[in-house]
Amino acid sequence: MLIGLIMMVWLFWLAPQQTRQAAENAESREQVEQVRPDEPRQEATGPVITEPSQLRPVSDSLFASASTGDERLITVENEVFRVVLSTKGATIRSLEMKKYDRPDRETPVQLVDTTRAGAIALQFTTPTSHAVDTRTLYFNSSARDRVIVDRDDVEIAFTTTIGSGTITQTYSFDPDSYQIDLTVSQTNASAYSTAEGYELVWDGAIPFSEDNPKVESQSAGVFARSGGEVEKVVLMRNEDGTRQLSGKVDWIGIKSQYFAAIVMPDQTTRGAEIFGARVGEPGEIGYDIHFEGLLEMGVQGSEPQHFRIYAGPMDYFALASYKLHLYDMVDYGWQWIQWMVRPLAKFVFIPLFRFMHSFIPSYGIVIILLALLMKIVLYPLTKSSFKSMAKMRDLQPRMEALKERYADNPQKQQEAMMKLYKETGVNPLGGCLPMLLQYPVIIALWRFLPQSIEIRQQGFLWAHDLSAPDKILSLPFDIPFYGDYVAGFTLLMGLSMIVQMKVQMSSSPSNPQMKMFTYMMPVMIFAIFNRFASGLSLYYLCYNIFTAVQQKWINHNLEKEKAAAEEGGLKPALATVSTNGSSGSTKRKKAKR
Repeated sequence: MLIGLIMMVWLFWLAPQQTRQAAENAESREQVEQVRPDEPRQEATGPVITEPSQLRPVSDSLFASASTGDERLITVENEVFRVVLSTKGATIRSLEMKKYDRPDRETPVQLVDTTRAGAIALQFTTPTSHAVDTRTLYFNSSARDRVIVDRDDVEIAFTTTIGSGTITQTYSFDPDSYQIDLTVSQTNASAYSTAEGYELVWDGAIPFSEDNPKVESQSAGVFARSGGEVEKVVLMRNEDGTRQLSGKVDWIGIKSQYFAAIVMPDQTTRGAEIFGARVGEPGEIGYDIHFEGLLEMGVQGSEPQHFRIYAGPMDYFALASYKLHLYDMVDYGWQWIQWMVRPLAKFVFIPLFRFMHSFIPSYGIVIILLALLMKIVLYPLTKSSFKSMAKMRDLQPRMEALKERYADNPQKQQEAMMKLYKETGVNPLGGCLPMLLQYPVIIALWRFLPQSIEIRQQGFLWAHDLSAPDKILSLPFDIPFYGDYVAGFTLLMGLSMIVQMKVQMSSSPSNPQMKMFTYMMPVMIFAIFNRFASGLSLYYLCYNIFTAVQQKWINHNLEKEKAAAEEGGLKPALATVSTNGSSGSTKRKKAKR
């Protein structure tokens, strides 16, 4: 009961709430598409560019020539993304995924907030104490308006002159990589900046790409790794947050539920700052969330400074290849359980998931086989738990006799029961401990599946997307804590829990409280899981079915063993205990008469 209560409180606390305005808000956040006339379209989409929010131009006369000019957009495409660079700021104005779409299956996922002035910028202070953001400056580039990266790496350089100094930002693209290399070169930097150097800024949260802003906001945040620890700012409850780090910083990154943009410096930093701000609540009109990270780079010498930018899906193997613990941005629950859950997810479930999919094309089948495999692996623990519960059931008559005998003396009753456990070799916790040992596995899968990029937009049976609820019926009203629809796999999962509990109770003494719990627990889980990923509900549906079959099989074998022992003239110890308990109770009744 306590385990069930803890699960219900935990799931209610973390459960997303779907509102009727969610779809309208997701639609209102989509930017208006503006396609340049000379820019051919691909896959029925083009760069999503809107008029950016304005930054304050620098008022220093030293920057007069760099503060005027005409903006030119340069589109760069490789196999995996489409990037739009701007000569105003030498920045990234758009970054669209070519292999991942929004839920409409037509609009590409966008990793840059196109309503802002750009994703990348350098910020520094002039000798006359003016703050400068390079997104207010105009750069020159000899690159064509459209560049296709199909065979060799391509470099695109942007240069601006400031007095007697220059700033050059060079972007390098691979044909099939989510990585963008950025090189920053400065000449005579002391002519336009102070000795403190500059800050490299990634500005703009990754725009939400899913239909449920509540769930997605729980996974979104800005992160930085320093001193072997990952610091973060997430805004599930707070309206804003900030972290200031000093010394060497390995990387800063911003992630949503399935995608991330990470900046990794090759040089030693002076520190970093990560910041987040939120307006409104998820699902409300006007809701907005913004994250920003900056690296304090210090004074640059004669050598250029290099940065690697990863902009793509939260794929474990792609992130692990950097060997910088980038995947630690993924949340696996409370800190006190992550030491168990995270290794299970990273080193067991993720590799197993990919291995099984290498020869099984359907992720729905993969999830079903994963549930079966988990039941097989956990079989020894399950069998030990059921055997212990069977012993406790056989011991029940004598325990009731002890309760009746020492009804007025709880201490004596406890001592007698402990003596009984010792004589019969029964551990009262034997049925619970094996089950508790399974919980890290269950929690790891519960955290892993909804954040798995692999099952995003993968269909199975009637579910169009295993990473989203499988709605089979829309309701004309909204039910608190439930939603305005019925999810198919969740409904079946609730029914499977009832079947499983009935199988468990079939071999247990009649207990009115347990009968009530048989229906109460599935209803609670059914209400909570209705808004979760259908892949998670599919896993638990199959897990419950396999558990019921396994429990029936174990109980059948236990009964056969007991019958065989009795036929051989070797009564089980607990059978004797039960008989003794019953006869003892009968003798007391005769004595009273």
